[in-house]
Amino acid sequence: MTIPGITRLDAADAQAGGQERPFSKAVRAGDFVYVSGQVPTRDGEVIAGNITTQTEAVIENIREVLALAGCGMEHVVKVNAWLDDARDFSSFNAVFKKHFSAHPPARSTVQSPLMVDAKVEMDVIAYCPLES
Repeated sequence: MTIPGITRLDAADAQAGGQERPFSKAVRAGDFVYVSGQVPTRDGEVIAGNITTQTEAVIENIREVLALAGCGMEHVVKVNAWLDDARDFSSFNAVFKKHFSAHPPARSTVQSPLMVDAKVEMDVIAYCPLES
């Protein structure tokens, strides 16, 4: 079913073992792009490492998904972040600042148990007007 003004951008990558996941990497609704939660994975496996390494991987995943919609980090207006351990907040914030200081979005950050071995998850909303 196609809905005018809504574009689903690429299916989510398969999990380890090839299991398909039933959601889009992102959905464009008019001038807004909603990026699904990104965790620090490559080829369906969580990247080993500390919160700094994993946050860098999540942000790289976000960049790749935004590019599918023709957007960049400067278009991000809202970030939701989940940390597995609240003690990681300062290190997470340092990486976040490095990537968002030029165009700081609104942000919420909470602690929540995450999938196995993931220390961070982030989703974003971007405002990226379609070309006329």
